[in-house]
Amino acid sequence: MRTTPLPGIGVQYDLSTRERQHLSVIAHRDGTRTMNVYRADDPDACAQSLHLTGAETASLIDALMPAHHSPNVLHTTDLGLVAERIELSAHSYWNGRVLGEMKMRTETGASIVAVLRRAEAIPSPTPDFRLAGGDTLIVIGTREGVDAAASILGRA
Repeated sequence: MRTTPLPGIGVQYDLSTRERQHLSVIAHRDGTRTMNVYRADDPDACAQSLHLTGAETASLIDALMPAHHSPNVLHTTDLGLVAERIELSAHSYWNGRVLGEMKMRTETGASIVAVLRRAEAIPSPTPDFRLAGGDTLIVIGTREGVDAAASILGRA
């Protein structure tokens, strides 16, 4: 990325992508942005230009880099439920113990709906299912419940 001050206007940020596409964003002093995409056959010729308000810029930033994004989150619904992958460490207290000892649903309101072990998926594990370090547990519940489950699972 290259930065160029534009006196009286703002700052221009130029980026060339891995696919050799040239993009630029002009950050205007008034908070608006102009985003330009240049032609591949002529990097000096602008193919598309968008002028964004401050609110539109904030929405675009959120779409590109959402604060709520986690690579472990699988899906969030309008019901307020989250499904997340949580890896069980080999050093976890729960390594080698059976699932029922944890009382996860009672303690957190979240449920372990599947376990991924190596190349195998174990859907709806029973209370006598024995956990192993390296297992990835699929946990579903409210955000608070899943966070509490992650805390319990991480306990050493």
